[in-house]
Amino acid sequence: MPTARCRTSRRTSAVAAALLLAAGLLAGCTTGNALPRADGGDQPIAGGAERPPPPRDVPLEVDDLRQSDSVVAAGAADAVYNYGPSVMLDGGRVRMWWCSQYGSAPPPGDDILYAEAPGASGPFTGPAGGAPKAVLSGSPGGFDGVHTCDPSVLRVGGTYYLYYTGAAGDHALGNSIGLAVSHDGINFTRAAPGPILRPAHDQRRDNIYGAGQPAAVHLDGWFYLMFTDTTGAAAGWNGAGQFVLRSRDPAFGSGVEALGAEGFTPVGDTESPRTRSLVDAFSADLMWVDALSAFAIAHETEAGTTITFWDREFTANPYQPVLIPGPWKEGPGLVRRPDGHAPASVTDPCGRVPFDVVRATTIGGADAPTNLRHFGLDVHGVPACAEPEQALAVLEGTAMPSPVRTMDLVTDGTVVRVDRRSVATALADRVLDRRLPQLDGIPVTARLRPGAEAVNAPESGMGLVLDDGRLWPIRSRQAAELNDSAVRPITDRAWDAYPAGSALEN
Repeated sequence: MPTARCRTSRRTSAVAAALLLAAGLLAGCTTGNALPRADGGDQPIAGGAERPPPPRDVPLEVDDLRQSDSVVAAGAADAVYNYGPSVMLDGGRVRMWWCSQYGSAPPPGDDILYAEAPGASGPFTGPAGGAPKAVLSGSPGGFDGVHTCDPSVLRVGGTYYLYYTGAAGDHALGNSIGLAVSHDGINFTRAAPGPILRPAHDQRRDNIYGAGQPAAVHLDGWFYLMFTDTTGAAAGWNGAGQFVLRSRDPAFGSGVEALGAEGFTPVGDTESPRTRSLVDAFSADLMWVDALSAFAIAHETEAGTTITFWDREFTANPYQPVLIPGPWKEGPGLVRRPDGHAPASVTDPCGRVPFDVVRATTIGGADAPTNLRHFGLDVHGVPACAEPEQALAVLEGTAMPSPVRTMDLVTDGTVVRVDRRSVATALADRVLDRRLPQLDGIPVTARLRPGAEAVNAPESGMGLVLDDGRLWPIRSRQAAELNDSAVRPITDRAWDAYPAGSALEN
């Protein structure tokens, strides 16, 4: 049978208690009355360097409200529902993973489906066309023996990390968070037999959901993990709340820091007390916005999806919230880059930020199966490229004409000059026809000339040797072929002997 999804509202306490007792099952929880809760104040960050005061509550201008005309994605005919998407702009296509339940995918219970499309408005189809594919299902006998749900997917380097909610059954078992990995985003294996995060059990609540609904971001070498834990000390009366851990280990097995009243502090493991919640909500998503130097949390409120902003250390709200209006039934998935950052605007990368979400709605009434639709807007008039470091972050993956009739590619905070436009197009996420002045004055780190040496190692992959003598990894053979670079096989030991450059493809 399908798992229930918590939908709470401000009713009498007796009715609310009855609803919450029925809501302690696996699936994603949302609330129609969630409000930002900025309880961190101005406390200093333990061990952190002093920084200039961040902006506070700056209003943002919005325009270009948009939404899809119809459903953009749904499972095959035997899908019971569709919700909880993770949406990635990856290599010129939009890839999406979400929670459903296929009768054809054993065991009975929640499955994570995958599909892709040329844009967020779809239509989304399976990797070979046709119906979306179930890429992760329950593992009998494991903590996730029946249900796998609520995906959040990152790609860092050549590895896809899928964080998800898992449960062994339907009733009162509690949820935990697991991790699966892949090299293509389709064929996943579990990173460990057990969960990477369990409920903290700081307090007992009628809502016995537990810990789940992860949202992951990779920033400055840290993996940030935001999640629901209805047992957390700072969870709301109904179990709502969003907590954050970070670690340089994607599996959160070591070096874990928890966000509390004093900022991020080291903790012994992922089950440390949950002492600070960022927003009174279920089923939220997280994104880092380079153009605003801020985290954005997307969560559902009565009129649509509210975007709440936090500075880098979660000490203040630098901008006022914005609202993506429209109907919804379950929580949103932000359209993000592979690392969980906001994509740049195609038309004005230094002055605009697109915020797009895919969220579940109903077709044909409140009891109809949920399907996925696209909604969005632009924030404009922002000084996204005011400083060189910020400009490089915003323009990550962008190629544009150089002053000397070649192309400049921004990758990993550096500028690489590429002689051939076709090669730059193959390496870039987006190509601009005119040069942005914000890139002037930033030095070129290396140059890719036609016929440059190309190598391929069994485990390390492919790379190009640029004029600085460093080996810069690439993800596919196409760029080497367009550059007339014959690919030479080498050992992984020989690969490691080269000075290391950054990845040329995101």
